[in-house]
Amino acid sequence: MDLFSAVDQNPGADRPLAERLRPRQFSEFFGHHKILGPQSALRQQIEKGESLPNLILWGPPGTGKTTFSRLLARYVQAEFLEVSAVDTGAKELKRLGEEARFRRLGHQRKTLLFIDEIHRLNKAQQDVLLPYTERGDFILVGATTENPAYELNSALLSRSRILIFERLQEVDLLAILQRACQLLGPSPESLLQPEAIQAILQGADGDARQLIGWMDQVHQHFSNSNPSANEFPLNADRLWEICSRSVVRYDKSGDAHYDCISAFIKSIRGSDPDAGLYYLARMLAGGENPVFIARRLIILASEDVGNADPRALSVAVAGLQAVEAIGLPEGAISLAQVVTYLACAPKSNRSYEGLKKAQDYVAQTGTLPVPFSLRSAPNRAAREMGLGQGYRYSHDGPTGWVPQPFLPESAQGQVFYEPSTRGFEKTMAQYLEWMKQSLKTSSSTSLDE
Repeated sequence: MDLFSAVDQNPGADRPLAERLRPRQFSEFFGHHKILGPQSALRQQIEKGESLPNLILWGPPGTGKTTFSRLLARYVQAEFLEVSAVDTGAKELKRLGEEARFRRLGHQRKTLLFIDEIHRLNKAQQDVLLPYTERGDFILVGATTENPAYELNSALLSRSRILIFERLQEVDLLAILQRACQLLGPSPESLLQPEAIQAILQGADGDARQLIGWMDQVHQHFSNSNPSANEFPLNADRLWEICSRSVVRYDKSGDAHYDCISAFIKSIRGSDPDAGLYYLARMLAGGENPVFIARRLIILASEDVGNADPRALSVAVAGLQAVEAIGLPEGAISLAQVVTYLACAPKSNRSYEGLKKAQDYVAQTGTLPVPFSLRSAPNRAAREMGLGQGYRYSHDGPTGWVPQPFLPESAQGQVFYEPSTRGFEKTMAQYLEWMKQSLKTSSSTSLDE
């Protein structure tokens, strides 16, 4: 079950607390003010009874996706059908579609089909839904914790509107906590000390379902406790002895994985060591493979720091070696060192950009002939054919460099690498500029002679 934030008029003490807290109207539904607030277009559309689009609800667990769907069915006076994609096949979906079609045509009654974890439907199963959504046989509402742009096919997405359900804010969680206490009896202050209230709101991590479960455990302990023990209100330490603290929400193969590693890389690229350490800690707390993190840091060292600080690559490689040698938890210290070094290093992506330019040029021009002077001449026959002739050994020059062409003849003059003026790359840029000037001077001297 998801978020149910108001007291049901027929609570029933034998029903789970989440069930007893179901909202009966939108004014009792907490959170998501942008998309479901009184002034939102969708809310007004629903309350006016206008035709609704199919909806894909994307967000983490416990943010109200199932609850909203039930509430929506109530407002539009539709038959509510709930299935899970995990145990529903194409045959079952077609049966539900035909029933909804008969209900619409034969009885002029609406159907709302709610599919939990809709991202788990394969392409064929998703295709089964298309004709029923096109004809309006049912209102499709799918809930997913994964990015629908990746998990759902384009045909289904084009027939649906995506609503993003963000994690609930603490103010919304506090309102839910107060509602739960209103139903259970004791006030929040009677059950929890202020520090414990703050701890449970933060620990819920935007998940109302988690919060409600904890409050149920606290109330059960309150009901069974000895009044003379003076245990209540609980402090934060005692709260977590009674309730099992949840681990950080993280799916190593889902959105959390991709979103966190993306934010991690972008934070370091943006020279923010604090954000880099935050996402590092979050990924490690969620069980991410530290070797994966270390490898991504090696890529970043070359792609984003590059020659602005050539030591960055060595530091990143050493971080991987350290993690492989000692593992966790101590390996996290080495990762933190790499993160902070890379975040604080000067940045340049000119090597990476140069590579892409060269790759594009090769794709356009194919295999241009390598100059004869640069070709391998392993034997006398090769030398007699002229291979290697004209090559000048760079170290024979007074400065360790002599002017000569290296690119294929038709590619001469192409520039792929343009160093920045940051960090060590500034020195490299100065060296290249010195070579250009030397080449001009050498050419002028040759003409004068």
